Amino acid sequence: MQVQEKTIQVMLVDDHKTMLWGLQRLLESAHAGITVVASATTLEEARAALAQCVPDVVLLDLDLNGVCAIDLLPLFLTNERTRVLIFTGSRDDALLERAIRGGARGLLRKDAPAELVLKAVTKVSEGELWIEHAMMARVLNELTRPAVPRRPDPEAQRLASLTAREHKIIASIVSGNGAPNHSLAQSLFISEHTLRNHLVSIYKKLGVANRLELYVYAVKHQLGTQEISTS
Repeated sequence: MQVQEKTIQVMLVDDHKTMLWGLQRLLESAHAGITVVASATTLEEARAALAQCVPDVVLLDLDLNGVCAIDLLPLFLTNERTRVLIFTGSRDDALLERAIRGGARGLLRKDAPAELVLKAVTKVSEGELWIEHAMMARVLNELTRPAVPRRPDPEAQRLASLTAREHKIIASIVSGNGAPNHSLAQSLFISEHTLRNHLVSIYKKLGVANRLELYVYAVKHQLGTQEISTS
């Protein structure tokens, strides 16, 4: 008794109906082992189709009427069977990188020869990765590009330069509502001279000129709203 080979079940997702029509005829007429079980032009149609079938491969266009299909990858990858093959005309390497990171098992350009489309669908259905050589070189270059260091945040640097004692003084100024220095000094159990020295340091670190500016700065950046422990 001859054992029938398993048929590869494919779902097509593309916002161009002509492309869907052509792909279906290519897949089903040129390769007896492939069957198109569903097609969709929108996210809603794709979701409805997935409720009715579990394809082996989803041939997915990246641009669905302006909606980036990469954000929809989790929709197609809710089971261990389905694999996604991106079928795109995009040359945006960063976008293709996102697709791979998002779980796509292959990338194929829309101008690929018919025999390459058939081969890619077959290989991806078997669990292999499929990326054309030229596309792989660009994507690998994107993946291995050194991360651009973020510019340091000046405000974060200023706030990080404050000591625990200086945070405590700022909190007292915010809660003191204009209390004079001698009252603040008493509440902090330090002398006015010591308080003035601390204030000079705080003004310099935060780029403010006086207690009023310090108060405004502190309120804006929510200083004094968190309890700071002193050592």
